Amino acid sequence: MEHIVTVQDAVTAFADCMEPTNAELDAIEQEMPVILADVELLDAHIVTLDRIPTELDNRRIRRARRRALAARIAMLNHSAGASLPGGAA
Repeated sequence: MEHIVTVQDAVTAFADCMEPTNAELDAIEQEMPVILADVELLDAHIVTLDRIPTELDNRRIRRARRRALAARIAMLNHSAGASLPGGAA
């Protein structure tokens, strides 16, 4: 039993450092449109796992794929514009 308590004390000693920083939270928020678009694409694929995709399913997958790509492009354009000196994109 003492070993478990010792490990718990060691883990909880660094509890303050385990929270995400503001920069990490900002990065997650910047990537959120890409994450949501990828989830939508996965949902579209999951629906067709146990059956043959219909034309409607194919359209949903294509639409979700386009949204995922557009979200990635927007994120890349935003990050490229932010990294250029003078804010020129």
